[in-house]
Amino acid sequence: MKNLFYYETIVGTIGIAEENGFLTDLFFGEENAPENSVQKESPLLKEAVRQLKEYFTGSRKNFDLPLAPQGTDFQKRDWKALQEIPYGATVSYLDIAQKIGCPKGARAVGLANNRNPISIIIPCHRVIGKNGKLVGYGGGVDKKIKLLELEGAAFKK
Repeated sequence: MKNLFYYETIVGTIGIAEENGFLTDLFFGEENAPENSVQKESPLLKEAVRQLKEYFTGSRKNFDLPLAPQGTDFQKRDWKALQEIPYGATVSYLDIAQKIGCPKGARAVGLANNRNPISIIIPCHRVIGKNGKLVGYGGGVDKKIKLLELEGAAFKK
C-alpha cells in the first residue's frame, strides 16, 4: 500500500507517493493517483516536499531521496539518464537515446519520458527537441516552461 499526499506548489497541486521507504510517484493534479494508495503523509513525503520547496526557491539543485520508479528496463535506463542531466541544462531526446545505447530511439525516449512516474525529481522537463524547441510535457508545456525558467535553462518557446 502506497502512502500518498498532496501539496500546493508554484506549478500547482502535486501528489507524491511512497512505498516501503522509496518515492514511487510524483504527479500533477489529483486525478492521477496511483492505485492501492491511501492518503497519509509520511516522514519521507515530508522530506520530499521540503526538498521540492528548496528546489522551487532555487536553493536546491539536486535531490537526495530514495527512488523506486516502476517501469520496463528501457524506461528505467531512460530515467537514470535523465537524473544525470545537470540542473539548468537541457538535452535532446536524441542525446538521451544515444546515451542509453539506442541511437535511433528518440521517439522511444519520448514515450519513456511521458511515462516517468516521478516528475521533477527525475527531470524529464530538461529534455527538449534537438532544435531547442519544447516538444511536450506530461504535466503541460506551461509547467515545463516554468521549471526550465526556474533553472535558467536555454530553450525556444
